[in-house]
Amino acid sequence: MTPASRAAASSQEAAPQPSAQPPEPRVVLDGKDIQRALTRIAHEILERNKGAESVVLLGIPTRGVPLARRLAERILEFEDADVPVGALDITMYRDDLRLHPPRALARTEVPRGGVDGLDVVLVDDVLFSGRTVRAALDALGDLGRPRTVQLAVLVDRGHRELPIRADYVGKNLPTSLRETVRVLLLDTDGDAEDSVLLGPASGGRA
Repeated sequence: MTPASRAAASSQEAAPQPSAQPPEPRVVLDGKDIQRALTRIAHEILERNKGAESVVLLGIPTRGVPLARRLAERILEFEDADVPVGALDITMYRDDLRLHPPRALARTEVPRGGVDGLDVVLVDDVLFSGRTVRAALDALGDLGRPRTVQLAVLVDRGHRELPIRADYVGKNLPTSLRETVRVLLLDTDGDAEDSVLLGPASGGRA
């Protein structure tokens, strides 16, 4: 090998190699899948509670609120019953406030009849560690004393850190801690189509 060729080879070896690009998020639920999941959950809520007379739906912001409204629309369609829908902000009840930058407060909207003696269904998009639901239970306890508290989630991705289980699940989605689940809804994400995406993790637990 000539000196010139040795120098060229050495230069190629020393050149930084391009880093591998993270995989693109893939769609695990599309809009029609989400519609079917919510339809099934609405039927299950009616079956478990023997109708809708005592049911109240409380969405956990952000995406749990529009999901709760969609469930109420389906129950109205199936049962001709107007189920009360509200929103339950859990920001000040989280156990990780000191670990993250300040969070903007969302609105808590309690249906006019309150929650005492009723069957409250908490609604959220993704169930992960369970800490969001624990905070929701604490927040709900300050609003009243429901007869029962049930949990409906669009996606259960596992990795629980607390003994919390959903009563109604749109999809059980096995994941690794190196992955993240992102829910996109027309109600909250502008022009994005309804979908659930699975991609590389960007940090954070829920």
